[in-house]
Amino acid sequence: MTNGPLTGHIRSSRRRTRFGVGFLVAATVVVIDQLTKTWAVNALNDDRRIHLIGSLQLNLTHNSGMAFSKGSGFGPLIGAIAVVVVAGLVFSLRRASNSMTLVATGLIIGGALGNIIDRSFRGDGWLHGSVIDFIDLQWWPVFNVADMCVMIGAAMMILGVSRSQNSESSEPLS
Repeated sequence: MTNGPLTGHIRSSRRRTRFGVGFLVAATVVVIDQLTKTWAVNALNDDRRIHLIGSLQLNLTHNSGMAFSKGSGFGPLIGAIAVVVVAGLVFSLRRASNSMTLVATGLIIGGALGNIIDRSFRGDGWLHGSVIDFIDLQWWPVFNVADMCVMIGAAMMILGVSRSQNSESSEPLS
């Protein structure tokens, strides 16, 4: 196939579609994350806990630090770093090598944005807020939907990139 105007249009259309899929995944994560956090703030106030099954319970906590409640007081720095990372990931959506890395990038962007929203609007000033966590396994730090999406997205990204590299290495050299 030649590299004419139609080929350029098709590539541009595919990039827009990739960006759209990644954006849709990220937006869905943000909506679900913020809805569940709003529910948790309203339903789990006054130290109320809801026991579900085994060690799984819903228990409201506020995390002003980073992952696993470490780095308390570094919220503004963590938030600023997250904004830069999200910007880089949005840019990388156009270069996603396969559908798995595309969805993975959307999950990570959506999860990061969900927690940035908390830091931005659930506190005393921009990026001085706390992240709402409420899923408590009692043997693991309390987390939220955004955290799950970041972790699942990271695992999918690793698998997607390794799959992409494996398929490239199995192609014959020309």
